[in-house]
Amino acid sequence: MPQLEIAADGFRLDDRPFRIISGGLHYFRVHPEQWADRLHKARLLGLNTVETYVPWNLHAPRPGEFRLDGGLDLPRFLDLAAAEGLHVLLRPGPYICAEWDGGGLPSWLLTDEDIELRSRDPRYLKSVDEYLGSLLPAVLPYLSTRGGPIVAVQLENEYGAYGDDRGYLTDLVALLDRHGVDVPLFTCDQPSDLGRGGLDGVLRTVNFGSRVDSGLAELRKHQPTGPLMCSEFWIGWFDRWGGIHVTRSVADAAADLDRLLAAGASVNIYMFHGGTNFGFTNGANDKGAYRPTVTSYDYDSLLDEAGDPTAKYAAFREVIARYAPVPDEPVPAPAPKLAPAVAELTTCAPLLDQAKLLGRAVLADRPLPMEQLGQSFGFVLYDTSLPDAGPTVLRVAEVRDRAQVFVDGQPVGVLERENREHTLAFRTPRRGARLTVLVENQGRVNYGQGIHDRKGLLGEVTVNGTAHGDWSSRPLPMDDPGVLSYAPYESVAPPVGPAFHRGHLDVEQPADGFIALDGWTKGNVWINGFALGRYWSRGPQTTLYVPGPVLRAGRNEITVLELHASTTRTVEFRGTPDLGLLED
Repeated sequence: MPQLEIAADGFRLDDRPFRIISGGLHYFRVHPEQWADRLHKARLLGLNTVETYVPWNLHAPRPGEFRLDGGLDLPRFLDLAAAEGLHVLLRPGPYICAEWDGGGLPSWLLTDEDIELRSRDPRYLKSVDEYLGSLLPAVLPYLSTRGGPIVAVQLENEYGAYGDDRGYLTDLVALLDRHGVDVPLFTCDQPSDLGRGGLDGVLRTVNFGSRVDSGLAELRKHQPTGPLMCSEFWIGWFDRWGGIHVTRSVADAAADLDRLLAAGASVNIYMFHGGTNFGFTNGANDKGAYRPTVTSYDYDSLLDEAGDPTAKYAAFREVIARYAPVPDEPVPAPAPKLAPAVAELTTCAPLLDQAKLLGRAVLADRPLPMEQLGQSFGFVLYDTSLPDAGPTVLRVAEVRDRAQVFVDGQPVGVLERENREHTLAFRTPRRGARLTVLVENQGRVNYGQGIHDRKGLLGEVTVNGTAHGDWSSRPLPMDDPGVLSYAPYESVAPPVGPAFHRGHLDVEQPADGFIALDGWTKGNVWINGFALGRYWSRGPQTTLYVPGPVLRAGRNEITVLELHASTTRTVEFRGTPDLGLLED
């Protein structure tokens, strides 16, 4: 493959002028059986490059472990990109933001109480070194200097919005060099952060969604010569629970793309295809108030969540054709979708009664945070006995992020980090009653100083003003709800509180679809053991994307974890999504 050069007058490829026209496509947000389809549509758009982050936390779920299998088979993704003739911009972090849990930093880093992330803290840099030592041997054959598609590698990610320690960035350059990365490096920052986030000798690029001229002018102030590039041209945005579905008009986004390309700049469209925060992987923001991101990462991008070209795709293709060759091939029509269907859930398994099957409890004199339990995602179940009967006030210093409280198995209230709630009053029926607290990790903060985001009940916990000890902390990562014992509804009392509900859907021909949870309150959904993600009646999204490859011809198993209660025992399958109300 040709090699990218950074010259005073712009990029060059094989000593010829070259403009990067790229689109964001995160392999870990797309089912691996759909990678080839998405990459093909990238080429048909007129892109010559695709960009992807690398999520350290998924590849290294525990210290000393590294995965490159299934949906994390990055070499296979790179092979498919090369087969389409696409170059690759690789963004391995170590921090990626990406509206992803913890910005991609593994939760086990937080077992060190005072660790300083994204810094020269020796403990952090040692872990980064080990991460790169595990990742890069599989990636090096794909560098363009060795005949592969990767033409450039990003150094950190929007570091100027977090810190200004050039020594830290210099350390990362040295690590990448020592591990064999010999293609150009680049940084990316928003216009106001370019001074803090850049490093001499490393190409600076800028991120923005509008005000194209001023953004490029600010980049020129900090980098008088060399290529102009917008590494994240935001053409949409992400959603948060309780908000609205954010979109950007086709005409506005296309006009700004035209301005970018007319200025001679290179671009990475963020996102070409957003995909989905499957399972428990979404991140959160906290700029004074905690706001978790929804399951869908549709991002109002060029391909929708199911991978179908949108009106924005057609408009961008027209703009790109004014500046670069676009393949003279028809764009594929939208893929077939599931026919509408209703599936009845016929069995259930109460969570509190069977929690011991999902994780082993650890005894301590205080509730233990999720990270100390060796857990990244899911829930923690805390349990203790209450000393006295009568009026009781429970106070928790920090709830991370949502706590459902039960006394002798009966729900007595909820404490939410989002609402800054710390105290709950209830009546204890007897001395020695069981206090049970189910805490959900709703997504670690992925941006700003809040990334040191431990989960669970943190700090002092008091009962009627007295510090309370003797706690059981049980990790519930929800890796396999199939281990539970399900019983028919008619043979058990109606579940009170969190419960798993199971049923089946018969499918003649697997296809993409969407599952609607009308009448359900809050929880998670699995199909055939594949974790689709979270639902919440708070909205905005009311459907979850079901990738066609998750389904099989014949019977398909549906599992719903409902944390509160539902008014129905059915779920509905549809051919179209509902991502929520738009802003007026």
